[in-house]
Amino acid sequence: MKNILKQIAAQLHLWLGMISGLVVFVVALTGCLLVFEEELEPVLYPDFHLVEAHATERRLPLDHLAGIVSYKYPEQQIQRITMEQERDRTIVFNLKTKEKEGFSVAIDPYTGRITGDRDEHEAFFSVVLRLHRYLCLEETGKVITGISCVCFLVIMITGLVLWWPNRKNRKQRFTIKWGAKFKRLNWDLHAVAGFYVLPFIFLIALTGLVWSYPWVNEQLQMAFDGKPPTKKEAPDNLPHAKKDQAVFEKIYAQTIRELPHRGSIAMTFGKSGKQAVTVSRRDDEAAVDNIVSFLYFDQKSGALISRRLYENESRGFKARRLVFPIHTGSLLGWPTKILAFLAALVAATLPVTGIVIWIGRKFKSKKPKKVKALYGKKRVQAKVLTQE
Repeated sequence: MKNILKQIAAQLHLWLGMISGLVVFVVALTGCLLVFEEELEPVLYPDFHLVEAHATERRLPLDHLAGIVSYKYPEQQIQRITMEQERDRTIVFNLKTKEKEGFSVAIDPYTGRITGDRDEHEAFFSVVLRLHRYLCLEETGKVITGISCVCFLVIMITGLVLWWPNRKNRKQRFTIKWGAKFKRLNWDLHAVAGFYVLPFIFLIALTGLVWSYPWVNEQLQMAFDGKPPTKKEAPDNLPHAKKDQAVFEKIYAQTIRELPHRGSIAMTFGKSGKQAVTVSRRDDEAAVDNIVSFLYFDQKSGALISRRLYENESRGFKARRLVFPIHTGSLLGWPTKILAFLAALVAATLPVTGIVIWIGRKFKSKKPKKVKALYGKKRVQAKVLTQE
């Protein structure tokens, strides 16, 4: 029974690996880069994100900065304003054109100088993310990565069955023999290294299903709340509100008072003029990552309409918010990011080392082997060709 189970596991491991290997390689390799997106983005685009800031300098009013952007780009509508916590960071305005969304403008908050603009779809990490999620193939790619993710989960389970040690090979199953010949070293890198990162990559792949299959997201929140998730929308603006000339600065000041913790702030404007301004602030002082609270303001007067604080959210919503930091490794900061990076890096090597193992077994050369045959009471040695 045990041998039959291992034979089934071996066939599933082989053929599912053949089907999904290339996709797993691309997704894992791009995942390595995305782990440190937040740290690498300013390094890749310093002019877009960084400015020189002195301790005595004061930021220009947001409404003034928004006026500069609107003057420079009169045909485009401001959709979002993003402000980072650090003083040496630009303020980024996301704009919408008639043709497309995803155009961004960075401005120096102290001088009002526009430091750069770009199409977000062409930015490096945007391309990496599209490769990671759907191979830059839109819905078709999303189906492919979703199926490959499920295959990879089965591959890890069958791999554990094949790796499972017995009394004779227990030491070998836990140790990489770095000084061994290539064939043995390649097997160790595939099986032993794969075993050590298995809990991490299994969790990463499992949480990845949330983006591939909407029903996984629904079932997650159903498990915690007992009901499907509801769509969160901004309320309508206040009726007959008076226009405030410094509405953005007023919203910003109120946000700081309501949410005094450290963290980036994003103001998002509804697609229709009826919806209130949604302001989100990330809590960088929280024990885990991706903790965000929301405030809603009247678009004309800047009056606070309602609050949606993280501590008042449902258990299902909180569980869903944890999926992203678990998947990316940002849950507990640098320690979990490094773990996620190493796990994803090893995961990217598994299809390569697996193919090498398969090629070695498939095209193994035939070697003469001595066997002993018993004829009556005499033993004679005969050389026969055997294939291992």
